[in-house]
Order: sequence, then structure tokens, then C-alpha cells
Amino acid sequence: MQSNDLPVGRIAGLFGIRGELKCDPTTSGRSLFQPDASFRVNFTDGSSEDVRVRSVREHQGRLLLRIEHVVSADDAQRYVGATFYAAQDRILLEPGEYLDRDLVGCELVDERGNALGTVSALEHYPGSDMLVVNGRLVPLVQAFIRSIDTGAKRIVVELPPGLLDDDYA
Repeated sequence: MQSNDLPVGRIAGLFGIRGELKCDPTTSGRSLFQPDASFRVNFTDGSSEDVRVRSVREHQGRLLLRIEHVVSADDAQRYVGATFYAAQDRILLEPGEYLDRDLVGCELVDERGNALGTVSALEHYPGSDMLVVNGRLVPLVQAFIRSIDTGAKRIVVELPPGLLDDDYA
């Protein structure tokens, strides 16, 4: 895997007996899954290989993929749990969208400039993405976020009282 490669999808399981794979794509990676697209696949055992997608179709919110040279469920089984990677320059972000790696390490500050902590990770939930700051979750929503400057590694927020306090439960 190259250092600028990003995860764009994970194989959740098999679909049928002809080697189709159920893929849970990332939001930013979903559009990359097209026939003839190439990806690097990292397997759970640490090995990897380059693959080419033969076909893609949607089924119940997931993508069903056929990979070149995979023609049966037995062939496809080895891909279950694997992660697809693509070069960062292939991923197109909409205005206001950020990659996790761009937000991790950002300092969270209030509107007066008081430091509140550093983003250590992001968690992705159906309701919203969450910044992990001091072991607490901060919703990444317009109601709380005033500005994001990834170049300066700074996120200005207006949070409800107590959200980052130790006694908040």
C-alpha cells in the first residue's frame, strides 16, 4: 500500500454462488467502484494484491462486486473482511467534506480561542460523524462546528456546556 492510499470499501461477505462480494464503501469511495476500476486489496492476514472490478450493482444500500478471475463463492471467500484502497488523488471531495486523516491532529478550540483538546480519531455513526477529543465524542455537525482549517490544524467550535467536562455523563 502506498502512503497516500486511503480505504474506500470493505468486503462484508459473499452474495450468491457466483462469486459476488458485498462491499460496504466509504462515503468518499463509493463513486470509485465502477467496472474496470483497479484497487489494492489488503487482506486480514496482512497480504495484499491488485484487483480489477468486472461489474458493480447496488443491492439494499451495499454494492455487489464481481472481481476479475473470481467466478465462484469458493474463489470469493478469501476476500471477505478485506479492505479496498485507492490513491487519495482519485477521491473527489465535496465542499465541506474532509478525510479522517485531515482532521486527526487538529486542535479543537472555542470561539474565544481556548484550547479544548486535540482530535485523536473519528468515529462514523449513521446519525453523524464524531470527533474523538479527550476520549469524548463531539458531533461533527454544523450546529457545533464554526470553522475547519486543516492547513492550520484547527477546528473552531461552539459546544453545549459540559460536553467535554470530566463529570459529563
